[in-house]
Amino acid sequence: MKLQQLRYIWEVAHHDLNVSATAQSLYTSQPGISKQIRLLEDELGVEVFSRSGKHLTRITPAGEAILKTAGEILRKVESIKQVAQEFSNEKKGSLSLATTHTQARYALPNIIETFIDKYPDVSLHMHQGTPMQISEMAADGTVDFAVATEALELFSDLVMMPCYRWNRSIVVPKNHPLCQVSQLTLEDVAKHPLVTYVFGFTGRSKLDEAFIERGLAPKVVFTAADADVIKTYVRLGLGVGIIAKMAYDEEIDSDLVALDASHLFQPSTTKIGFRRGTFLRGYMYEFIELFAPHLTKEVVTEAYNRHSKAEVEELFSHIELPTF
Repeated sequence: MKLQQLRYIWEVAHHDLNVSATAQSLYTSQPGISKQIRLLEDELGVEVFSRSGKHLTRITPAGEAILKTAGEILRKVESIKQVAQEFSNEKKGSLSLATTHTQARYALPNIIETFIDKYPDVSLHMHQGTPMQISEMAADGTVDFAVATEALELFSDLVMMPCYRWNRSIVVPKNHPLCQVSQLTLEDVAKHPLVTYVFGFTGRSKLDEAFIERGLAPKVVFTAADADVIKTYVRLGLGVGIIAKMAYDEEIDSDLVALDASHLFQPSTTKIGFRRGTFLRGYMYEFIELFAPHLTKEVVTEAYNRHSKAEVEELFSHIELPTF
C-alpha cells in the first residue's frame, strides 16, 4: 500500500468519481490513476469503487470505510509537513478558508489585506459555498478554517469559536412606505413581499424563528445566497430586502434606505472553526486573532484542548462579543 494510492482514491472520491478530472488536477495521467487504484483494491481484496464498464459509478460500503481512514492518514501527513515547515520557515506556507459570500465580501477584506501584508509568502485560498459545504470542507480537511454563521454546530469534530454578533437591516428603495414608519414592527414588514437569504444562509434561521413566534407567515418571493443579488432585486421593486447589517454600504447603496431591524430579530453569531487535530501554525493563530481579537493564541489553544462542544461553549460563555 502506497501513500500515493490513498491520495488517488481520496481525490477521485472528491472529484465526483471523475478520474479524468482528478488526473488533470494532480497533473498526472488517467491510466496511471486507474492502475494504482486497481493495484490497491487487489492488495486489499475489496473494491473501493463500483464500476460500469470503465466508469466508476459509486463508492462501495468498504470504500466508504477505507476513504474515511485514508482521509485521516492524509491529514496526518499534511500535519507532519506543517510541523516541519513551521520550524524551517515560519512565515511561508499556505492558508485555506471556506466562507459565505457575505463574510468574503464584507467582513474579511481588511483582515486579509493586513494578513497578506505581513505574510506575503503565505498563499491564501478562499472557497465560497453554503454553510453546509463550508462545514464539510473544514471537517474533511479540504480547508484549514471555516467562517460561517449556520451549520458549523452540526459537525462534532470541529472546534468552533465565536467571533462576533450581528443583526439585520431592512433595505427598501427611497420613498418606500416603510420609511414612514416610526417604530418598525414584524407586522409592518410582513405586509410586503420579502427578498432575503436562502434558508440555511447567513442567519436565515433567526429570521424565520422571529416571524413564526409572532404567528406571521410573510410572503418570501425571492431568495439568494448573495446580499448583493438581494439588493439588486430590491432595486427592481420585487420586494423588501432583509440582509445582514454589514452588507449595506452607504456609498454603493445610496439609492436604497437601510432600516435598522436589530429590535426585530435575535442576533446571530459568526464563528470560526477548524478540524480537531489540525496543526495550527503561527500565522494561522495570527489570522484568527486578526479576525476576532479576543481569540488570542492562548484562548484558541485552550479551546483546542477542551474535549467537547459544551466545554468549548463554557469557555466563551462569559466573553462579551463585539456586535455589528
